[in-house]
Amino acid sequence: MIAPAKKASKLLARNHGACTPKRITADEVAVARRRAELAARREAFFARVIDYIPCRQFLKADAEKLATIPPADAAVPLGQGGGPPADAKGLSPYLASLYQTRLISKDEEQFYFRRMNWLKFRAASVRGRLDRKRATLRQIEQVEGWLTEGETVKAILITSNLRLVVSIAKKFIDASWTFDELVSEGNVALMRAVEKFNFALGNRFSTYATYAIQRHFFRLSHRGRQFRKRFVNDDESLRDRAEVESTAEYCSTEQINVLKGLFGEFLGELEPRERKIVIARFGFDGKPPRTFRELGSQMGVCKERIRQIQTRAMEKLRQLAVEARLEQTVGDWL
Repeated sequence: MIAPAKKASKLLARNHGACTPKRITADEVAVARRRAELAARREAFFARVIDYIPCRQFLKADAEKLATIPPADAAVPLGQGGGPPADAKGLSPYLASLYQTRLISKDEEQFYFRRMNWLKFRAASVRGRLDRKRATLRQIEQVEGWLTEGETVKAILITSNLRLVVSIAKKFIDASWTFDELVSEGNVALMRAVEKFNFALGNRFSTYATYAIQRHFFRLSHRGRQFRKRFVNDDESLRDRAEVESTAEYCSTEQINVLKGLFGEFLGELEPRERKIVIARFGFDGKPPRTFRELGSQMGVCKERIRQIQTRAMEKLRQLAVEARLEQTVGDWL
């Protein structure tokens, strides 16, 4: 049995130790800081959005091989081009530098798009299997390394297509936007197009990018015309110039009639319900566009069903436009 004196002594020592603050060593501070940094790194890592174009090839056994072995003519950095054309005197240093980059072949283009999307697919797949609270620094750095390489491949695709932006921008110069501003805006559209292009369809990227850049420029031109109409009323010289410019058309009357005829034929290929929904949704009947809910109430179905029918109809219209080579026709006009 423990003596009272010894028991009191032990109790006093225990209480004294509980009241004495524990001294935190420098190593413990460093460990706590590293844990906090890793926790913040995990949070940013799992919050990062990884967008890529899905492809069935990525699920096959040879997917990594196809996305790793480049074609024979691939070379990074991109080799020197032939230099600016003979009539390109007076170009800015930026525009002149574009001609120093060679254009890539179709095989190279397919490889780079496959490589970029494969790296993102791999990163997203591996990250999806990690524990949000226990992912190690090594695992995080491995996935981020794949994403960094994907951005490098993306830069190659953008750089090799910058001259396309310049050639399109020359056709859209007006009083609202300078040539340099158009090129800058076109580069932004090009970057988005690189991220959205579906390489698995086998088309050349330049065809898709041309449409995307032109559509962006059309929006800018429309915005510029709206701005001039709204803000030039107090300046007579600007008002006169705006009135003259507003009469300019991107397409002639004959060309517009051709487009109307083609679109009428496209609508005729749709089922009656599909045609009714497309006309009502986009206001082709001269009335304000109707919502999914309004059309659903009129046709006795839910709004989700209306959306599904519209999606199916739009896919048919896109296919008809491809078969009619509509994109090439409009591109030739511009």
